Amino acid sequence: MVSNSAKEVFIQGITQLGKTFRPSDWADRLCGVMSQFRPGGPQPGSHLTYSRWCFPMVINGVKSVVVNAELREAEPMAWDFVINFATDNNLQIAEACLLPDAPKP
Repeated sequence: MVSNSAKEVFIQGITQLGKTFRPSDWADRLCGVMSQFRPGGPQPGSHLTYSRWCFPMVINGVKSVVVNAELREAEPMAWDFVINFATDNNLQIAEACLLPDAPKP
């Protein structure tokens, strides 16, 4: 279960049993489906980019999907879809937040 105070949720491509989730492009597929859910709604061509509310990322060598809590406020059914995808497939979920890159000297 994800708390209401979470700013971002990381869905990791590892099952609760520690196995790598397949197919290998699951994160891209999920984020492609979620690409229409974005601030301001879908725009022409928005299916060609990921939403800032749901995007794939490799974290410590593990394919993951980062889901921003703003999605929960704007599109509760889309939020439920993503979270239910993770729970239905026994994927590990972590509440966290991405930190901005440190400025380069």
